[in-house]
Amino acid sequence: MGTIRLTIDGTEVTAAEGQSVLEAALAADLYIPHLCSHPDLTPESGCKLCVVEVDGDAGQPVTACNTPVREGMRVVTQSEGLNKLRRTAMELMLAGHPGDCTSCRSYLNCELQAMMQYLSVSHTRMRDVHRTATRLTSDNPLIDREMERCIQCGRCVRACRDLRGVGILDYRKKDGEVYIGTPDDLPLSQADCRFCGACVEVCPTGALQDREGVFRKDLPREQALIPCSAECPAHINIPDYLRMIAEGRYAEAVAVIREKVPFPHTLGRVCTHYCEKGCKRSGLNSAVAIRDLKRFAVEHDETQLWRERSVRRPATGKRVAVVGAGPCGLTAAYYLAKKGHAVDLLERLPVAGGMMTTGIPSYRLPRAEVQAEIDVILEAGVNLKTGVDVKNAAGLLREGYDSVVVAVGAAAGKILPLEGSVPGRCMTAVELLREVSLGEDTPLVGPGRQVLVLGGGNVAFDAARVSARLGASVTVTCLEAREQMPADEEEIEQAQEEGVTVLPGRTNLRFVNENGKITGLETARITGFRFEAGKLIVDRVPGSEETLDADTVIFAAGQRTDLTEAFGLPLNRFGYPELETGHLTQISGVYAAGDAVTGTKTVIDAIQGGREAAAEVDAFLGGDGDIGEHLVDLPPASPEIGKIEGFACRERARSAVLPPDQRRDSFAVVDGGYTEEQARAEAARCLKCPLRTQIQTVKLWTAYANK
Repeated sequence: MGTIRLTIDGTEVTAAEGQSVLEAALAADLYIPHLCSHPDLTPESGCKLCVVEVDGDAGQPVTACNTPVREGMRVVTQSEGLNKLRRTAMELMLAGHPGDCTSCRSYLNCELQAMMQYLSVSHTRMRDVHRTATRLTSDNPLIDREMERCIQCGRCVRACRDLRGVGILDYRKKDGEVYIGTPDDLPLSQADCRFCGACVEVCPTGALQDREGVFRKDLPREQALIPCSAECPAHINIPDYLRMIAEGRYAEAVAVIREKVPFPHTLGRVCTHYCEKGCKRSGLNSAVAIRDLKRFAVEHDETQLWRERSVRRPATGKRVAVVGAGPCGLTAAYYLAKKGHAVDLLERLPVAGGMMTTGIPSYRLPRAEVQAEIDVILEAGVNLKTGVDVKNAAGLLREGYDSVVVAVGAAAGKILPLEGSVPGRCMTAVELLREVSLGEDTPLVGPGRQVLVLGGGNVAFDAARVSARLGASVTVTCLEAREQMPADEEEIEQAQEEGVTVLPGRTNLRFVNENGKITGLETARITGFRFEAGKLIVDRVPGSEETLDADTVIFAAGQRTDLTEAFGLPLNRFGYPELETGHLTQISGVYAAGDAVTGTKTVIDAIQGGREAAAEVDAFLGGDGDIGEHLVDLPPASPEIGKIEGFACRERARSAVLPPDQRRDSFAVVDGGYTEEQARAEAARCLKCPLRTQIQTVKLWTAYANK
């Protein structure tokens, strides 16, 4: 493509052949007023603000947005006549536009407002124009349409039609009024909108805005616009792997996931899916089933493409001890080994995996799947030693290790001090789950036992469902109201299907016991609870006391570390290692991560903690601290997504689940996962949020050299 020389306001400018005068000027950092133009949209010359004079012809102004440059052209952008035309055009646009800018959420971030300042135009005599069509299609999910603020620049129409290929927005006419609307003035959700947000992104006023709460305001904008990845602790590129699944490219999907985490299959089974809580689609009907799709991709990855680029760096001669082989320790060991360090992974129990193998029941997370992912980590050069109980982490530095990572987790349960407690009749959920996972006897839980589980989280329901499978009669009680219980909804529902009684909104008063044996627990209903100065305050319902029958009580009210000062690290008052900065403890060379420093969290949180610790240790050992991996090259996502009939109403796919009568007495896997048809359809429900970040941001006049 050739170049063309022209002058704009006396300044010589070099432009590309085919550019418009407006494009050439803006590229040369010379501002020409404009509103309907946008760098990603075809010009329409509707606003008439970009009028200029060409080659001395002051009597015939032309619009710069659709006037092509030519060799030797002389352009004038400022004259009294041009400014008069622009002010008149602005006054026409402001006719009917609300005069109170401060009431608009786009205040101080509005192109129209900036243009008013540039042209020194305010709301004028033409302000008396009133419109009724502005009230049409105003009730929409995710997007607020305040069409009384619309200046009919047409940007949203062109974005929907030309950028996205959807085309549900257009100029319409009703009762003599021209307005921008949908076919038959339907709400966006009924007009087959894809809710990609392109129209919002290009709108120069407050006419189209994201619904409050859709995107977080405490994050950088580029990150906030992709809420699923923003909410994921590991920041997996979720939209990319959903796109690959929708296209049937499962190996590429898994490669994307493995760029951030070494446990995609485990996470596909048990991740707490923060990502789904952030999914923008939940504002339509329900979030995309991101976790279940992760599992599907791994189970249908026939080529393991990711292995081709997964490399181990040359040996550095440095030795690292990782204490604890749970998800955090395994992750840290994996990335440190891939950076070339010699890693010994020291685990107290006879098996690696932590809560993945000795906590989460096998009907939720099959052990063979976890072991397959552990095997990949060992293949990277990690030396696993089980049955090793490290008494002093700092002491490992004297045994030839250059650095130590403490990832012991929070494997000790908490037993609440209640009146009437009988030792030997109470246990923690983690104790029960570990006994069952390791094939040990469970004398307190079995046929004929009346088990009471105290807690409302996933661990509580794991303990309850395991107890039921062992033949016990089980009741779960917790402080939280039913809708506030922290356990996954599917866990609660499946537990109830399996015969577990759930009694939310209760406070525990005292144990009832006879002859040294627990026979029940006295509880009372509450209307709410809160913490004041670290003390629990409950609002009891008078006269609601009730004794629940039980001979075994399982506490699932939190976990802690079992570390003491003998471990060689300064501990805070909660028993967690004191950190100096990042994951570095107060002992040089010793790092700590995962539940050992955060308290009980989730598998994905532990994995991210392991990644962060590995990066810090690598830098400490002289590396660059970069553990990132690029495992696959993906084609760019097409900006044209097209119209899909009934898109907003497409329901979340539901996987096949074993009937309750087939799972009450069995540890068989409960969730059968998606079929291929379900998976591809579910992935296609994605709103493709990243496309919005590809739309260029318009620079205001204040950013140009000739402002």
